[in-house]
Amino acid sequence: METNKYFLFIFLILLFIGCDSGLERFPLDRPSDGTFLTTEVEMEMAITGAYATLKTSQDYNYPAVILLDCLTDIGWERARQTYMDISTGKHDSNNELVASIWGQFYAGIGRCNFITENISRGKDNVSENVYNRILAEAKFIRAFHYFWLMELFGDVPFTIKPINDIADTQLAKSSKNEIVSFLLSDLEEAAQYLPESIPASELGRASKGAALALRTKIALHNNLWQEAINSALKVMALDYELATSYEALFKNSQQRNTKEVLFSLQYLYQYGTYGPDGVTTRMGRGYSSKIPSQSLIDSYECIDGLPIDKSPLYDPTEPFKNRDPRLDYSCVVPGSVFFGYQFETHKDSVECWNYNTNPPTRVPNQDALNAYASFSGYCWRKYAESIPNLPTVGETPIMLLRYADVLLMYAEAKIEANDIDSSVYKAINDVRERVNMPPVTEGKSQQELRAAVRRERKYEFAFEGSRLFDIRRWGIAEKVMPGNFLGRIPKGLLATAPTIDEYATPDYSEVPNWAEMRVIEIRSFNKDRDYLLPIPRLEVETNKLLIQNKGY
Repeated sequence: METNKYFLFIFLILLFIGCDSGLERFPLDRPSDGTFLTTEVEMEMAITGAYATLKTSQDYNYPAVILLDCLTDIGWERARQTYMDISTGKHDSNNELVASIWGQFYAGIGRCNFITENISRGKDNVSENVYNRILAEAKFIRAFHYFWLMELFGDVPFTIKPINDIADTQLAKSSKNEIVSFLLSDLEEAAQYLPESIPASELGRASKGAALALRTKIALHNNLWQEAINSALKVMALDYELATSYEALFKNSQQRNTKEVLFSLQYLYQYGTYGPDGVTTRMGRGYSSKIPSQSLIDSYECIDGLPIDKSPLYDPTEPFKNRDPRLDYSCVVPGSVFFGYQFETHKDSVECWNYNTNPPTRVPNQDALNAYASFSGYCWRKYAESIPNLPTVGETPIMLLRYADVLLMYAEAKIEANDIDSSVYKAINDVRERVNMPPVTEGKSQQELRAAVRRERKYEFAFEGSRLFDIRRWGIAEKVMPGNFLGRIPKGLLATAPTIDEYATPDYSEVPNWAEMRVIEIRSFNKDRDYLLPIPRLEVETNKLLIQNKGY
């Protein structure tokens, strides 16, 4: 019987070959490049694969763009030294993180280019709406990848065609101006074909508002103030609003019910998640690997709207009281409760309260005892939410675009264009008043408003992946990056407040006991080199037209 089956199988193969000997044959175990994108199902498969590239990850499966905050004055990473080589100035073109980001972003662009180049194969097989929407989504995703590449590397090779042979890989850099001009046009066109609202069943797909918000961001980051203003206004005319609760934005069950999120990365248990244990406290069953700095903690204002060195509400013996609520929503600070445990990092606090029991009990405090507990004395609260009883599984959507960002980008563009009116104050104050912070009063100079919006971005978007791009485009990285990256005094508190500058950067040199602070890392920043990352060595060696960035 087995022999008969074998001969039958051979006969059918021969019959198949004989019947279609004049036809081109394609693989049966996967889609063929020659025919793919001829049906709606295939188009949906392709765009799903393109969206997945926005989750480009490095550590604990967090998206790379979020982790870039670890390379700034507000954050640090303990587990991956290749990250920290960049913040200490020891990196070169062999850096693992640099090569990974470059490769993964271009892989995402490649998927989008395949779609935009070949989607016409199925144009007659799908509705006009489906065709135009998927094409627009591919352009949106591609624009995101090119935006990130330009922010990190400056001028980069630019192509909108698939790479089909080795000759296609020989590409010189295109100027940022050329790429930006193309992306702004692409996104303006894409916005026309994307829906204004996304139903719950399609969360994570691009909308008209998302395309316009990304267009605003690209224009702003390239000093095209009027383009940024115009795009932001179009978003502001749509059905978006700030979430009533800032805290709700970082809780899975609540974020989805707000109208603030324009575009987010979606996660689902057993289908793709990230590991919040990378940021979680030790008592919360995490590793405290990615942490905020003491300087970020001291940046936040008091509830009277004054910095801690000016406010009568600031008490050095109780430094976390009377502070901007976003401090506690963004970071876990000593004295707060996290995962049902009292969080305390004073090294003499060998026990802490466990509020998960009734009545509460005293237990060994791993946030003080563990050798690898938070080196700064603080942890991130943002994106630390996990599935109950599964501390390694996070599925809270990670936001890449939200309405607060649009408001602050609008305000910044108007300020830089010196087109200051009441709408600038309203945009900033809408964001502040959401957390009950006092408004910025009218009558400010251009520089005073510039400083106000820069401070606001620091408070609002800590650990959301904006800080690295912000300090670079503002040209202040050379001022905020060099020197000691500091944590709290292990067995005490600062005797007085540090001096806070106009951009909310603390200076500890006049604090009497500043020398007792923990020096976590000594950082350096070369202003003639470090505003850009190096192009990976292998890319320069294999692409003879590609010139390395200055200083590497």
